[in-house]
Amino acid sequence: MKIITAKWIFDGENLLADHAVAFEETIEAVGLPAELEKRYPEAKKEELPKSSVLLPGLINPHLHLEFGANTTQLSYGDFMTWLQSVIERRDELVEHCKAGCYKRQIDAMLQAGTTTFGAVSSYGLDTKACKSAPQRVIFFNEAIGSQPAAVDALYADFMQRLEESETLASERFIPGVAIHSPYSVHPVLIKKILGTCTQMPLTAHFMESPAEKEWLESGSGPFRPFFENFLGQSAPLCFPEEFLDLISSRKVLLTHAVQADDALLEQISRAGHSVIHCPRSNRLLGCGRLALENLNARKIPWLLGTDGLSSNTSLSLWDEMRAALMLHPLVDANRLAEALLKAATSRSAEALGLKAGRIQKGYHADLITVALPSPVESPDQLALQLVLQTDSAASVYIGGERHL
Repeated sequence: MKIITAKWIFDGENLLADHAVAFEETIEAVGLPAELEKRYPEAKKEELPKSSVLLPGLINPHLHLEFGANTTQLSYGDFMTWLQSVIERRDELVEHCKAGCYKRQIDAMLQAGTTTFGAVSSYGLDTKACKSAPQRVIFFNEAIGSQPAAVDALYADFMQRLEESETLASERFIPGVAIHSPYSVHPVLIKKILGTCTQMPLTAHFMESPAEKEWLESGSGPFRPFFENFLGQSAPLCFPEEFLDLISSRKVLLTHAVQADDALLEQISRAGHSVIHCPRSNRLLGCGRLALENLNARKIPWLLGTDGLSSNTSLSLWDEMRAALMLHPLVDANRLAEALLKAATSRSAEALGLKAGRIQKGYHADLITVALPSPVESPDQLALQLVLQTDSAASVYIGGERHL
């Protein structure tokens, strides 16, 4: 048993002053230090410096590791420009991202305090690295392919990768399913996968860019020559409303949703889906700003993800929080910082169905400590100062075991 006492504890929802946490693999109790020390007299005790904060481990629900070798190879500024560069450099980037590349990304996340991540895997090349990661991993096997004649072959390939990941399943390695997007996956393939994978965590890219919106809604725009030249398609196979109908029986983590209009947001709200906000990726690919105010008005839970190094400069959720803070200038900075911390902890855990993201009895003891440059006296300022001043964790516990 270990007891950590802190001037400030963010428990995933609220801020606690001068409290302590007792934990082994799971959290045993949260309370006043004297009470916990009396209840657990043999516990190993640690009192954090006044400038330190104890939080739940951060949760990154959406990233791609397989293109992690990218530095300057891909082009930014516009989604279609980026996509063309991905197609041209894909084999090179995948080839260069070997075991060491995956480990560097995973270690960097651990250093920043990420204790759970959702890895969207297109090829299964990152399976071993994710299984070996100290973090909890939701391993989203991705389905992609829109050609009708190839549906059976695509389904067979997807199922092979999924079954391989299922043989590795454990408390910390959870197989899941990713539907790439409504423009890139044939509806028949979606139905076959959803009919087979009824209980797994499910995610999908959705309405990311203006080009996607124009193609799905009217069959026009820069996606039209792309599909005609590469796949021989002259019309979209699935409208966005139809895609949401297909997945309506499941609670899905929809990534981006920047271009979702009011009607689509109402549909998302009714179905109980969540939206993963990736502000830096959206900025680099010219996708626009996700209007958080529209999600909040419809009570749509929004989470925070980094996407991959193919469209970002780091996998740090602290970097992502700072970007979001600047992207939404009309929201009070202190309130937005509080919402971002919740998005990166309790809200993500709830959407993924994990007993994590909170410092609460019975939850996984996935905890981090953060050292600020100096003590923060005002609780109203603490969340904002955490977002502004934090780059790495001082210590990281996963399942009560210290990893940093």
